[in-house]
Amino acid sequence: HIVGKDITIHVSFFEIYCGKLFDLLNERQQVFAREDGEQKVHIRGLLEQQVTDITALMTAMEAGNAQRSMGETGANAQSSRSHAIMNIILRHQDSRPAGKFTFIDLAGSERGADTKDSDPKTRMEGAEINKSLLALKECIRALDIGKSHIPFRGSKLTEVLKDSFTGNSRTVMIAAIGPSSGASEHTLNTLRYADRVKDLKPPPPKEKE
Repeated sequence: HIVGKDITIHVSFFEIYCGKLFDLLNERQQVFAREDGEQKVHIRGLLEQQVTDITALMTAMEAGNAQRSMGETGANAQSSRSHAIMNIILRHQDSRPAGKFTFIDLAGSERGADTKDSDPKTRMEGAEINKSLLALKECIRALDIGKSHIPFRGSKLTEVLKDSFTGNSRTVMIAAIGPSSGASEHTLNTLRYADRVKDLKPPPPKEKE
């Protein structure tokens, strides 16, 4: 049992595919990222499903994964064509937020050689994936060197991950790398990415006028 006396647990699961957001727990309905007056990003229309035990949580995760956009590339027979974001939200009985865990499965970056024999749709997906990962890299670089302005609006990915890099948050990155020599370029890029992330600090708070 994973629910305390005064806490309820909810899960939401969506993907970012070619710059658009789709609810993986609600028949892939399109949802929208919106920023409120306090510059916090909310996903409008996203279903939050209450869970009461680990089995229900795993069932929701498996159902969401089954709805993800998948495809074949020159490098992989089965490749995720989207970034997936699963939130586990803790709420008090009066619906006030008590905490949140966000799990992000990023689509892998792709070289031109990986998609040169692919159809136009696959190449377009690869270009969108690389564009969003580049925007994320720019945000990580800006945080790493202590810039006061972080370009979170550079892509839908960075926009929805803003809360994971700001305020009272902690970020952990798990890097997936391959042992083959053919993947050495990807491996080095991923390790450089992870090296920047490990020491990230939230941006300094803006002064109130």
